[in-house]
Amino acid sequence: MPNPSRLRAAALTVTAVLLSTVLAGCGGASENDQDLSAQKLSWTDCPVPSQAEGGGDAPSPLPDGDEWQCATMKAPRDWDDPRGDTIDIALIRAKASGEASERIGSLIFNFGGPGGSGVTTLPAFGADYTTLRTRYDLVSFDPRGVGRSAAVWCENDQQLDVYFQQDATPDDARERTEYVDNVKEFNEACEKNSEEMLPHVRTTDAARDMDLMRQVLGDDKLHYFGISYGTELGGVYAHLFPKNVGRAVFDAVVDPTQNPEQGSLGQAKGFQLALDNYAQHCVSQVEDCPVGDSAQDVKDRIAQLLKDLDGKPIPGIFPRELTQTAATSGIAQALYSQDFWEYLTEGLQQAYDGDGQILMLLSDSLNGRNQNGEYSNLTAANVSINCADDKPRYDTEYVQRKLSEFRAASPVFGDYLAWSMLSCTDWAVPGAADHPDVSAPGSAPILVVGNTGDPATPYEGARRMVQALGKGVGVELTYKGQGHGAYDSKNTCVQGAVDGYLLNGRMPTAGTVCS
Repeated sequence: MPNPSRLRAAALTVTAVLLSTVLAGCGGASENDQDLSAQKLSWTDCPVPSQAEGGGDAPSPLPDGDEWQCATMKAPRDWDDPRGDTIDIALIRAKASGEASERIGSLIFNFGGPGGSGVTTLPAFGADYTTLRTRYDLVSFDPRGVGRSAAVWCENDQQLDVYFQQDATPDDARERTEYVDNVKEFNEACEKNSEEMLPHVRTTDAARDMDLMRQVLGDDKLHYFGISYGTELGGVYAHLFPKNVGRAVFDAVVDPTQNPEQGSLGQAKGFQLALDNYAQHCVSQVEDCPVGDSAQDVKDRIAQLLKDLDGKPIPGIFPRELTQTAATSGIAQALYSQDFWEYLTEGLQQAYDGDGQILMLLSDSLNGRNQNGEYSNLTAANVSINCADDKPRYDTEYVQRKLSEFRAASPVFGDYLAWSMLSCTDWAVPGAADHPDVSAPGSAPILVVGNTGDPATPYEGARRMVQALGKGVGVELTYKGQGHGAYDSKNTCVQGAVDGYLLNGRMPTAGTVCS
């Protein structure tokens, strides 16, 4: 079972659409004779998103009427053999809206996951970056293994429906065996369907793609905005290419010092904190909280709901039922953004009345499933990239020994996140390291933004990223808020600091606090 807290909610863009409905390849060509850094991109109108990208409509025009443009960049499939076979990397851009003389260059976005499609996510949030667009071409991409960039695939839609219905918090030997068998079956499907790409989807590979992208786009320096896993990718880039870093911002910061177990435990605490904050917010409203009389009552009722669902699922989206696992992932998805707390409240009300539709929609969004029952390759890419990056491999006995610690961290999410550590067991490709190396001596300063209420990338990770980047590189800014990330909260202090640095080179004072 992929770890839900490691998925950047690019899925949030799907969630809004789904809830409104309810509530209302590899290229085989060899480039032996071609310098890939000299390739010319052909920018054209963007196609309809592929199934791997999540489907849907082609991106709507920008607020000023300009159209999004898409292109394909060639990159080596194997960076150890840079003149061997190539893969296609899908790109999207919105050209700078200001005077040509004021243009700085391209600003490359990665929205996280790993596994999220930047080609579909950037247009969904494009209006949020209107100010940045005055001096930058806004650019994003599907990282290798994702979307239209040599997508990795594991199980098909029907198999994934079953996979996400399984009991991901086994209580006895029979359930543990079944869970392990399901994970093994999923991982074997990844090897069968994507064997050629699995060794080549590490974050170091994506970072090298970004440096090639920088050159092809014509920029001397890489100007970068990384969110969630995108901060890890940005840190790895800075480690590999410190002299090529331009103006960079890391928002919703992954702790680069943690191994997968430490990361999962930290996220259990983070999601529990977010749930605590949601419960307190609900009962502090002028009107009565419809899902509990006190903050503790809200959490107790949620815990009881999940316990009840473990033995008796309720109707979800026909013909699927809302299981304990689906409900847990649906609740986690809603905690990614305070904007979705109202959906969580309504979803809980529904579930208490025996209807699991909203919580299942939230769960579907986290897992990359659209209304037509088609899955993007979000989960396949997420697991493939994580397992190629992460060296540790855990077994059932180890997880069982750690359960009490995870349960103490979160009565609601502890078991779920503990058992998710088995995702990479028996993976076909060895993991690269215990944790990423982001040390970047000689890099330009990087603005590192931490959110005190972030569930998926807990606040402490921002300071550890600053320390790991090295002296004189990371500059920390704190946002006292809720949800995953800070810039898209619309907080004027955060946006002013980020815009001031990216547009004018004005780095805020280290330790600045926004609330």
